[in-house]
Amino acid sequence: MKKAKERDAALLRSSEGGKIPVYCDMSPCLQRMKETLSPDLKLCEPVEFILTYLTNRLKFKKLNRTVTIHSTCSNTKMGLAGDLVRLAQMCCTEVVVPDEIGCCGWAGDRGFTIPELNASALKPLKDQIPENSRQGYSTSRTCEIGLSLHSGISYKSIVYLVDEATEPLSIVRHLEEPLPGKDV
Repeated sequence: MKKAKERDAALLRSSEGGKIPVYCDMSPCLQRMKETLSPDLKLCEPVEFILTYLTNRLKFKKLNRTVTIHSTCSNTKMGLAGDLVRLAQMCCTEVVVPDEIGCCGWAGDRGFTIPELNASALKPLKDQIPENSRQGYSTSRTCEIGLSLHSGISYKSIVYLVDEATEPLSIVRHLEEPLPGKDV
């Protein structure tokens, strides 16, 4: 609890009391942060951050490919599963969400020590990956490890897909728009 209080104070200070959003690249970590840190903080995981703060600063070009996505338990609990699909659809022509897969079974760090949990949860995954899907995306590196082990494709952060499918809008436009939380 002491470290959570120190992190809270540091984030409040560096975000100017919650004016500037705080990005956390792991959805499970962010969910815990939202439960333990100040409600004044604008805490965002990748999907939420991109959709809220970057879509008006990026030009999306749909890639002609099929990708598979996985909404983590924390993303789903935070109500962001549909946003993950929407973001992936902004980047690719076809997005696959395997039907029979909910929790990946990694359970924080337990996938490292009890791999049977992950193997059991993801047993039906490989059969649901279309042949033309060569890449998977999610919002938790530990989940992505397990998904990669049991799917036959490589999973990585949705941020990589967004990076590949976008380019920045004009620098002039960027300079004209204030940063979130900054007064003009």
